[in-house]
Amino acid sequence: MSFSLLRSVVSKSLQGKAGFIKLPCVPQGSQPLIMRLKQTEAAPKEETRPTVRKSSLDAVAHSQLKDFGKYVAECMPKYVQKVQITSGEELEILIAPEGVIPVLQFLKDNHNSQFTNIVDIAGVDVPSRAYRFEVVYNLLSLRYNSRIRVKTYTDELTPLDSSCEVFKGSNWYEREVWDMYGVFFQN
Repeated sequence: MSFSLLRSVVSKSLQGKAGFIKLPCVPQGSQPLIMRLKQTEAAPKEETRPTVRKSSLDAVAHSQLKDFGKYVAECMPKYVQKVQITSGEELEILIAPEGVIPVLQFLKDNHNSQFTNIVDIAGVDVPSRAYRFEVVYNLLSLRYNSRIRVKTYTDELTPLDSSCEVFKGSNWYEREVWDMYGVFFQN
């Protein structure tokens, strides 16, 4: 029905114009092909239970990830405050705000890590905390095909050291965090 209405409107507006190609003649009672296909095919049943991502790491890989987290904590005890493995099976390191440059430089240059790419920098605002802003650095090691998340914290007035001297590409990400949350970066 809608096809024939469209056809009549288009044909009336374009009548008498040069180069007009007429639409094929469709009988009034016929439906467009898509409507016929929708009626003949059975719709798939929707999944009613949530999907849970299965663990992609075996026990050995999980143990190696945990050992690497301990290794980083032992190498940088002044800055690393907490190491954990997230539900997405990525290593997450919480560091002190003054440790941004040393920890990122260590993760980039150390032979056992080689996290040479910064994927992004994200900001999190939790107004109920004293240090309400959390800044999250997501790094990628192409050599070992692994990711790591480095988190730190700050308040409204205290600037963080800029990671641009370690990762040149972090300039844009830091600008976005400043624009969105007002987190200051120095240097």
